[in-house]
Amino acid sequence: DLVSGRTDTAPSDALIDHIENEGLSLEWILETHAHADHLTGAQYIRSKLGGTVAIGEGIQKVQATFGPIFNIESDIADGGRDFDHLFTDGATFGIGDLECEVVATPGHTNDSVSYKIGSAVFVGDSMFMPDFGTARCDFPGGDAGLLFDSIQKILSLPGDTRLFMCHDYMPGGRELKWVCTVDEQRAGNIHVAENVAKDDFVRMRTERDAQLSLPKLIVPAIQVNVRAGRLPDAEKNEISYIKTPIDTL
Repeated sequence: DLVSGRTDTAPSDALIDHIENEGLSLEWILETHAHADHLTGAQYIRSKLGGTVAIGEGIQKVQATFGPIFNIESDIADGGRDFDHLFTDGATFGIGDLECEVVATPGHTNDSVSYKIGSAVFVGDSMFMPDFGTARCDFPGGDAGLLFDSIQKILSLPGDTRLFMCHDYMPGGRELKWVCTVDEQRAGNIHVAENVAKDDFVRMRTERDAQLSLPKLIVPAIQVNVRAGRLPDAEKNEISYIKTPIDTL
């Protein structure tokens, strides 16, 4: 909460309760990117259940970009070591009997990855449900051309591949949705359907992004999320503080 400075673990607690109630074990805590609109619960969840916190190797670029902005370079571990594991594009790993692959999908941010798990892909913020389109690319390190290319990688998968979203903004007041197929995206995505050219997409995305305001939680979110969910080190009074850069973002 920006006014009180309080954090809320309720969403993470719900995940923890589900894992414990189902008798599951936690192997991986997978980040698609360093989000700018909420604080990750990765370290809190790991403190309760264990697990390996992982993200794409592009997080090092994000840390290099935002470290100077917030003057926190000395508090970020070199080489992305705040995270337990950094994935390269095409890396594979297992979750039980499931085969998983990491697909680098930069553009929204330069650390963005998607996770192909069986016949499903968790696409992060690269794209949304077809009626809302695609993610913004105006954060430092974002690139609309790269995002277009990344989305084409996703859309080249078999048409019945299920795509799971990180966000849904429920345009027009419709009900919440979180999954669709590659075929549905190809046919109906308002930004990147099959007949959309790259130059047209970049122009649209650039014009649209210029009209967007920054997420209200970007200042605390980035400072925590580039540290893999670790709060800034407490000062002499045993309190952690978030920095607000003036006239910078």
